[in-house]
Amino acid sequence: MNTHNAPLVHQRIGEALIALGQINTDQLNIALQRQKSDNKPLGEELLDLHFITEHDMRVAVSAAAGYQAIDLSGIVAHAHALALIPKSIAIKHILFPVSFNIENSELVISASNPDDIMARDAIAPFLIQAAQITARRVIPVWRIAPRSEVLAAINKFYDHELSIDGIMFELEGGELDINALMQTGVSYSHPIVRLTDALLADAVGRNASDIHFEPEAQFLRVRYRIDGVLRAVRSLAKAHWMAILVRLKVMSGMNIAETRAPQDGRVSLSLFGRQIDFRAASHPTIHGENFVLRILDRKSGIVGLDKLGMTEVQLTLLERMLERPEGILLVTGPTGSGKTTTLYSILSHLNNDAVNIMTLEDPVEYPLELTRQTSIAETIKLDFSNGIRSLMRQDPDIILVGEIRDHDTAEMALRAAMTGHQVFSTLHTNSAIGSIARLHDLGIIEEMFASNLIGIIAQRLVRRLCPLCKVGYIPDALERQIMNISATEQITIYRQTGCADCEYQGYKGRLAIMEILRFDQGLVELVTRGAGLKEITEYVLNHHFTPLCDDGIRRVRGGMTSLQEVRRVVDFSDRTIAS
Repeated sequence: MNTHNAPLVHQRIGEALIALGQINTDQLNIALQRQKSDNKPLGEELLDLHFITEHDMRVAVSAAAGYQAIDLSGIVAHAHALALIPKSIAIKHILFPVSFNIENSELVISASNPDDIMARDAIAPFLIQAAQITARRVIPVWRIAPRSEVLAAINKFYDHELSIDGIMFELEGGELDINALMQTGVSYSHPIVRLTDALLADAVGRNASDIHFEPEAQFLRVRYRIDGVLRAVRSLAKAHWMAILVRLKVMSGMNIAETRAPQDGRVSLSLFGRQIDFRAASHPTIHGENFVLRILDRKSGIVGLDKLGMTEVQLTLLERMLERPEGILLVTGPTGSGKTTTLYSILSHLNNDAVNIMTLEDPVEYPLELTRQTSIAETIKLDFSNGIRSLMRQDPDIILVGEIRDHDTAEMALRAAMTGHQVFSTLHTNSAIGSIARLHDLGIIEEMFASNLIGIIAQRLVRRLCPLCKVGYIPDALERQIMNISATEQITIYRQTGCADCEYQGYKGRLAIMEILRFDQGLVELVTRGAGLKEITEYVLNHHFTPLCDDGIRRVRGGMTSLQEVRRVVDFSDRTIAS
């Protein structure tokens, strides 16, 4: 049976609202009396009477009908979806094409009545027509939304240019009204509004992690960070930047009048049929305000431990470490090395009804069910160290501290571990062994942290070679030395070239390389007595520790990435030949 189009669960909307506690019996009777005279749907009567909100309506309709509800007020138009269903059909049958996923040929459609047979019959010829273009059967995925929201979306998005190039052509022909953009209710017909939304949608569609708006003296540069590397995607006229900036600030909830001080904000939009959050930050420069958006995709933010790309030995070692009921597990690496993804994968692995997981983050990036998540806030003096004190009174089993930055946070995290809690956190160091010196620099006594550390994971993210265009070759003498390959061993490794599928970059996607350092009794004794780096390194290498560089070489041998890419993020200077 197709789960996308399951039959409606026939339950009256009024009964659903009462069951949800949104209205009482008297309010329902009032709406039913009014319905007899003006023949409106019951939901609209309740909205007109201000007994419920649009949000209440979505939840109740979803509960009554058995379809997933969608909030159309925060969506960004998807040009491919709009092109599939004509506006006349959308208006006649009160439906709106939200998004079209070309990869799996799913068309998300919102409707006030997804079970309307006439609506399904009306769109069928257009789905067949689309299938001839995509060479795959187009599958409609129905979502439910109030009639008023569907009609508003139709009026808002149809009959407008939605491509970036088309909007830019439109902009060149008219003057911009900056004052209009300062109004939160600005019409979607304004080309700057559509251009901003189109850039956000384009970045998400290309799997970017960040969007950079960078004003220069004469133009505005737009760059996306894709697979960890910045790419320039657009150069816009400087004259448009003030209007775009105002739009971005309005969306992010920032003060549009403040231009000299940095600001932070947040945006939540529905793109490609899923909810996408953006963390926004503005920063003043000599050429105007720089604006960066970090893209937080809930769908791709949390992956299973077995999807992190660890070897069986690494995965078994990590699972063994997680069996320890108390102590601290640290994940280290530079900004953008995937530390948060690894921590959330661990939390998801441990998450169940039997444990109380609480987090303290700056800010919360991915919502996780059954987990109590808190963002630190300077305005109420809730920092990491004070937050840990508060969490300790909430009877937690597992605590996630977003980052150990100072002595107070490190000390409070250790105290939590010493009192029987599992504590997870991040630390900015270059290697797992280097974390020992970093904790010492933070003023933590070796005897205190050595016995309470479960282990340390150091990691980096490297770009994955495009499987369609990677080219094999025989490594040269220097590459053999770096990889510890003997002169007699026959081996083929790969390098990037570039094709249309990877946008001629040679790489598509990323993968993690890791080193996992478990604190066993021998290592605890070495750290406690203040052993040097050389002695500690020799000990761990003799006890099944795989350094970051060796894990990267494993990926190169497997044809997943190039040696050049691994050398970009990992130091191999000790293995290279002096010229």
